Amino acid sequence: MQYRRLGSSGLKVSAISLGSWLTYGKSVEDNVAERTIHRAYELGINFFDSANVYERGEGERVMAKALRSYPRESYVITTKAFWPMGDGPNDRGLSRKHVFEQLHQSLKRMQLDYVDIFYCHRYDPETPVEETLRVIDDLITQGKILYAGVSEWTAAQIEEAVAVADRYLLDRIVVNQPQYNLLNRRIEHEIIPVSKKYGIGQVVFSPLAQGVLTGKYKGGRIPPGSRAANEEINVFVQRFLNPEMLARVDALEKIATELGISLAELALAWVLREPNVASALVGASRPEQIEQNVRAVDVNLPAEVLARIDEICPA
Repeated sequence: MQYRRLGSSGLKVSAISLGSWLTYGKSVEDNVAERTIHRAYELGINFFDSANVYERGEGERVMAKALRSYPRESYVITTKAFWPMGDGPNDRGLSRKHVFEQLHQSLKRMQLDYVDIFYCHRYDPETPVEETLRVIDDLITQGKILYAGVSEWTAAQIEEAVAVADRYLLDRIVVNQPQYNLLNRRIEHEIIPVSKKYGIGQVVFSPLAQGVLTGKYKGGRIPPGSRAANEEINVFVQRFLNPEMLARVDALEKIATELGISLAELALAWVLREPNVASALVGASRPEQIEQNVRAVDVNLPAEVLARIDEICPA
C-alpha cells in the first residue's frame, strides 16, 4: 500500500480508502461487510469513511464494529454531518447545535472517543461559516475530532472557510471530499488550484463513476443486482449511461487491455496520478472487489497513455 500526506497536515492515509455509502448497514450483509473491511485492513488500507446519514447511522455502526479488533491508532475513521437526521427544524445543517449533537451521537454509535476527520457534508447557506468552524474547533480542543474537512464545497466556499479560520485563529480545514473520476474532471479547474494554495488535500469519492468505469454497464445494459438496478441509486449512475460517456468507457477499456490491467485499475491509477489527491475512496460489497482496487496503487501510467486519456476524456 502507498500512504500519502493529507494536504499539508502530518496525517498519512492509504491511497485507497474504503467507504460505507450505499453498502454497509443496507445492501451488504453485516458479516460480508465485516469480511470486506478486514480484508481491506489486511491489504494496508488504514482509511475508512462513513457519515451519520448513511442509513441513519448503520453505516457508521457496521464499519466501526469491524475495526474494533484493531488498535485504534492504526486506522483513520471519519464521519460527517449536514443532511437531515430527523424531522425537526434543527435536525439538519451545520449549526452549532446540530454539529455538536451529531458528532456525539456518531461517537456513541461507533463506540469511539474521537474521530480522525469530521466533514461538513455540504455547505450550509443558513449558518455562518464562523459558527460551524467554531464548534468544530471546540470539539478539536476537546479531543473528539482531530482534523476538519468539507465535502463538495465550491472553491469560493473553501476560500471563505480558510479566511474565517485565519481571522479567528480557528483550526483550518485540511481535506475536501469531492466527486472526481475520468468522466467528471470538474475539480481540476478551480477546486484543486485553491486547495493546493491552502494545503488542502482531496479524498475523492466515486472514482469509478458508480461502477461505470468497471465496464459492467457496456452498451448501457443494467445487470440485475447492480447499483444501477437499485432505484435509490440509479439516479447517481444514469448521468454516466449516455452514448457519449459509454463510448469513452469503451475507448478507455481498450487502453486498459493494452496495458494488461482492468478498467477499474486504470481509472483508479489515473485519479491517483494527481498529487493533490491523497486517497481514492471506493465502495466494496465483497473482499474480491477491494483486492482488485488495491492493485491500482502499483500502476504507473506513462505520459503517452495520459495524453491519450486526455483526448478521450478532456478536462
